Amino acid sequence: MSITETHLPAAPKILVLGATGPTGRHIVSHALARGYDVTLLVRSPEKAADMKGAKIVVGDARDEKVLRQAVKGRHAVISALGTPASPFREVTLLSTATRALVGAMKTEHVSRLVSITGMGAGDSAGHGGFFFDNLIFPLLLRKVYADKDRQEAIIQGSDLDWTIVRPSVLNNKPARTTIQTLTNSDQFHGGCISRENVATFVLDQVTTDHWLRKSPLITW
Repeated sequence: MSITETHLPAAPKILVLGATGPTGRHIVSHALARGYDVTLLVRSPEKAADMKGAKIVVGDARDEKVLRQAVKGRHAVISALGTPASPFREVTLLSTATRALVGAMKTEHVSRLVSITGMGAGDSAGHGGFFFDNLIFPLLLRKVYADKDRQEAIIQGSDLDWTIVRPSVLNNKPARTTIQTLTNSDQFHGGCISRENVATFVLDQVTTDHWLRKSPLITW
């Protein structure tokens, strides 16, 4: 499949959610380095104080009114929202915020959404390898991934121009020059990838339609 460019300017205006997380920080720094016009929605502006060059909107990602303010005039949205492991308590942050985001984007006529979920979400479940599938997932991440599944369903059920990115296990190692991108996880049984590689891949999706309305799993 050839890569098709979207009808966006060379330096698009983007909104990043989850910008102060470890992957979000890479997304912001690479976006600014590319010359993008970057807006961040953060609850704690002091955590984004070092992100010089980005515009800051303060608020909760679950608040559709705040999201409308943040997304207004943007060309695309990147969601790098995450949530800690939660063995006992139900998790609703990701699905609640995504539902509000889809509503805000529709109201403000912004169609391009690139969202990070993870290996194990949707039809990639059960392909993380023995340790991940039998220990980490059921003991620590089951409730988180139930919410990731709800998050993906909300995105896939919208009429937005979406791409869902499912990274394998994240690490902080330097980026590699090549990664694997899979749409069929049947032959995949665990792996890892750097946060920097994920950030670069996610940003690439803002200006191409190569993975439009698809959910690629990315790994080394």
